[in-house]
Amino acid sequence: MEERQRVEKDLREFEESIHEVEKAKPPKELHENLQRARNYAKDAKYFLEKGDLFTAWGTINYAHGVLDAVRRIMGLECFGALE
Repeated sequence: MEERQRVEKDLREFEESIHEVEKAKPPKELHENLQRARNYAKDAKYFLEKGDLFTAWGTINYAHGVLDAVRRIMGLECFGALE
């Protein structure tokens, strides 16, 4: 898979994952972490548009990491977890 396509796929998966978290009504104390994850995803989109695929890939991975931590706290399976 081409690097750009990989970042785009990761961005789509992030949106699916955060939508699932929001649907589960996260507690207020996790809202700051959710915003941090959203900010990393926003940064990834910015760097993708600029053609900086390395930084885009890094920031979307940070976004997934923060979001996975929130998911675990909420008792949700990490998105894309292996069975």
